[in-house]
Amino acid sequence: MFKRILIANRGEIALRVIRACKPLGVETVAVYSEADAASPHLQQADLAVCVGPGQSTESYLNMEAIIQAAEQTGCCAIH
Repeated sequence: MFKRILIANRGEIALRVIRACKPLGVETVAVYSEADAASPHLQQADLAVCVGPGQSTESYLNMEAIIQAAEQTGCCAIH
């Protein structure tokens, strides 16, 4: 089982993944853009990492930023 997982989604999908991980004892890392800094999933996750500006091509779709966030936080997997 994974110890820590990065959730490369946002909104309701991210919340569902976080809720599924909690009972399993898996720590969660949420990613967000500067425009989504107040998103609800960030409060539910164990850690949160900003992956770039508001434009999704420069944040959520930037695979280098997502992988770097996973590496920096010690994640074993990316969802």
